[in-house]
Amino acid sequence: MSTPQNNAGAGQGLLERLFKLTQHGTTLKTETVAGFTTFLTMVYIVFVNPQILGVAGMDKQAVFVTTCLIAAFGSILMGLIANLPVALAPAMGLNAFFAFVVVGAMGISWQTGMGAIFWGAVGLFLLTIFRVRYWMIANIPSSLRVGITAGIGLFIGMMGLKNAGIVVANPDTLVTIGKLTSHSVLLGALGFFIIAILAARNIHAAVLISIVITTLIGWAMGDVHYAGVWSMPPSVTSVVGQVDIKGSLNLGLSGVIFSFMLVNLFDSSGTLIGVTDKAGLADSEGKFPQMKQALFVDSLSSVAGSFIGTSAISTYIESCSGVAIGGRTGLTAVVTGLLFLLVIFISPLAGMVPAYAAAGALIYVGVLMTSSLARVTWDDLTEAVPAFVTAVMMPFSFSITEGIALGFISYVVMKLGSGRFKDISACVWVVTLLFVLKIAFIDNK
Repeated sequence: MSTPQNNAGAGQGLLERLFKLTQHGTTLKTETVAGFTTFLTMVYIVFVNPQILGVAGMDKQAVFVTTCLIAAFGSILMGLIANLPVALAPAMGLNAFFAFVVVGAMGISWQTGMGAIFWGAVGLFLLTIFRVRYWMIANIPSSLRVGITAGIGLFIGMMGLKNAGIVVANPDTLVTIGKLTSHSVLLGALGFFIIAILAARNIHAAVLISIVITTLIGWAMGDVHYAGVWSMPPSVTSVVGQVDIKGSLNLGLSGVIFSFMLVNLFDSSGTLIGVTDKAGLADSEGKFPQMKQALFVDSLSSVAGSFIGTSAISTYIESCSGVAIGGRTGLTAVVTGLLFLLVIFISPLAGMVPAYAAAGALIYVGVLMTSSLARVTWDDLTEAVPAFVTAVMMPFSFSITEGIALGFISYVVMKLGSGRFKDISACVWVVTLLFVLKIAFIDNK
């Protein structure tokens, strides 16, 4: 007859075989705590993503559920297949680009816009399968990669400032400062500073704490109406199965599709390298064990996420929080994924979060992403100018696509004009040519 001790031993033996805990110098307890820590640092996405995609007209309650589901799917798959302590969830930046630019500014339906994300994810998956992804990562210059990251950060930060009412439109000056005494501005700013101060004090759940505090204050002021805590998951039929995959595959959206693919390529690949490096798993060239499996899971999850209507999926840099306290195997990611499944049952709380409560998180993410500009070689103008153009043109043109396009074009112009044409890789030539053709023949239609 089996005993609880025997069952526990068998369970630990299975985990040892799956995740090689001893080989990685870790334990079940350490991995569990690390998974919970990673979850606390990134669970804010289940509150922020519905807010952003809701702007595009999507059902916030359904998006809440699909966000939880795809984060669980991607994280658990990463843990089981790649055995890495890396969690995944809908990518910040791509969701904002989708909601505010593709749907908001371009006037495309969310169903078609999500279809464009799907094709971008399929492109990334094919690049991964045929190993072109590795070639692109190695051959696109650092200045452009940094410019893309920082530009998305500025774009997200601007959206956070707008959602809080700190920045508003002005017909004469384009933008101006909002009414600083309004409670939405005050609470949005408060939320941001709570996150920044707690993060500076190394408190992992800073974003979640900020959202809870500002939402509670909003409830006390009458902006938020209590709707309970627990419930069965709401229906997702308003989102799942509604993505217009066929209608989005048209020439007019080619630039958008390409931009989704390119941004996701750098975002997820860079994060994977960063997290595995912090865990001591990456070598001096950025390679790490199970790299092929990790990139496969990452790209497959992106396809799945856009297919069910919750934007592209990416690895999360917040995984570093779990790594920092000892997470070394995929068990950390599996624990994180299981916790996302449990969150599905608190959907009423997600519906209570006001826009200004999530605004602080957007501004904070902007700070983190824009800090990458420190890596630009500013005394080399052939590198500094493309990074600057890429970064500033995203918020100023209100388009991530145009920022990337102008960044690549400016890189080629600066290198050719300086007589350093040998610095231009074949990959940069190809991408630049595609963007030039898009501007010449698609944008002018």
